[in-house]
Amino acid sequence: MSKATKRKHVVKEVLEDCVIPTEDQHIMRVLGSNGNNLHEAVTGSGERFLVSMPTKFRKNIWIKRGDFVIVDPIKEGGKVKGEISFILYRDHIQSLRKVGVWPEGFQEDCASSERNGEKPKERSERKTEEEEEGDSDSEDDDSDLFVNTNRATVLYSESEEETDEEDDSNGDKEEEDDGEGRALKTA
Repeated sequence: MSKATKRKHVVKEVLEDCVIPTEDQHIMRVLGSNGNNLHEAVTGSGERFLVSMPTKFRKNIWIKRGDFVIVDPIKEGGKVKGEISFILYRDHIQSLRKVGVWPEGFQEDCASSERNGEKPKERSERKTEEEEEGDSDSEDDDSDLFVNTNRATVLYSESEEETDEEDDSNGDKEEEDDGEGRALKTA
């Protein structure tokens, strides 16, 4: 199978299939990448350990800090205690919540990760209100922009620069010649 065909099937599997974890599998949140296709992840109960990315996902599917994955445990693993079996996207998370298998430890994480801190129901109500109004303010709406979770959020405060009054007062001074070609300034 060629690389392009393999990539096509892997991407199709990840995006279209909805997997419910078995009793052995865990839903985990990725905390960061440690290199060598190893990722640090945390369970809903707060247990942290390394998980590996299988070869079928390498260079085909990327994950970042804050993404959710389904992990198969590795019983004999020392440092690496799991292998990623499925990568969860927003649609997968919503279907797992409806089924009721979403871990309690991640309930507040997903609620806070919703854009603008709104719940999905509130966002859909707001969209229907906007559609009814027919406003053209959708160009100014930044809620659909991608939020980079790999960077720390920095808030800048705008401050007015004070004008330098000394520069203005220097222009009012008179200059006199002292007779030797040097200028004297008097107030």
